[in-house]
Amino acid sequence: MIPNANRRYVFAARPTGLAGPEHFREETVPIRMPGAGEVLMETQLLSIDPAMRVWISENPGYVPPVQIGETMRGFGIGKVLASGDPRFAPGDMVQARPGWQSHATLLASDVQALDPALGSPLDWIGLIGMTGLTAYFGIRAVGAIKPGETVLVSGAAGAVGQMVGQIAGIEACRVVGIAGGAEKCAILTGELGFHAAIDYKAEPDLAAAIARECPGGVDVFFDNVGGPTLDAAIANLRLGGRVVICGRISQTASGELYGVKNLGLLIGKRGRIEGLLVTDFTARFGEARHWIAAQRDAGRLKQRMHVIDGLDQAAVGLGMLFKGENMGKLVVRVAG
Repeated sequence: MIPNANRRYVFAARPTGLAGPEHFREETVPIRMPGAGEVLMETQLLSIDPAMRVWISENPGYVPPVQIGETMRGFGIGKVLASGDPRFAPGDMVQARPGWQSHATLLASDVQALDPALGSPLDWIGLIGMTGLTAYFGIRAVGAIKPGETVLVSGAAGAVGQMVGQIAGIEACRVVGIAGGAEKCAILTGELGFHAAIDYKAEPDLAAAIARECPGGVDVFFDNVGGPTLDAAIANLRLGGRVVICGRISQTASGELYGVKNLGLLIGKRGRIEGLLVTDFTARFGEARHWIAAQRDAGRLKQRMHVIDGLDQAAVGLGMLFKGENMGKLVVRVAG
């Protein structure tokens, strides 16, 4: 039986710093049955990502901002309850952008069926989902890693960072991760195969710590953090070094943006900085998913998941990201 109530969280107030439950409002509205070319999806898993904080800014820059009163935007996995499109049937597992709601009626063209042969729903929201794809294309296509190079990853214990490091290791690179706290650093080296880890919270001079762990310099810096961490990495770039800008979590919710101070070093180092949007590689998603699944099946690639229960925890989870309270890919289990 299809329920008649959709529980959702709408964006209620634009934050100036960290986002939390006070910036969203719970509503219950009737479920709309799908028309021709639509599907009704019951949300089971929601991905909580740093980009969400950007989306609720007044000017995200690369996508329209979420407007006050709109259902909060977000990627998710769910089950089709009813379909007005012959490509989908009740019971099909799909991925889409349902937002923070229990039930979403979506255009079928915006929904993708999951291939269970490639992975579980948790795999599809993490390992072979947007997180894994971001890591794959970010380090391989944008970072253009080569065997024997030294790769430095900030936010290395996060959803994307942990996969970037493992992929670089598979490609025969030396991998050094930057994370906050001894526990996270121990997981990087003990469980995820990083060659070394730097606890930025315990280092009075991050640039010196990077020089210690990367004595020959850094060939590729995969940055999820920005700010002073980017400064410290640029100071250690090797000739021809590349910087991949995936995120800037230290800046996204800060009141004042940090001005990187040593960009001039890129001249002598012939260094390159390039931003990453995974959607630029949509035509190659299938390639990446099959490669990642093969590495997972061979025991060379894994992803730690941090699952919290309840749709009401989505806003709490968004705050957790920016406080460094999650260990790995952060997911809200809504149903299932």
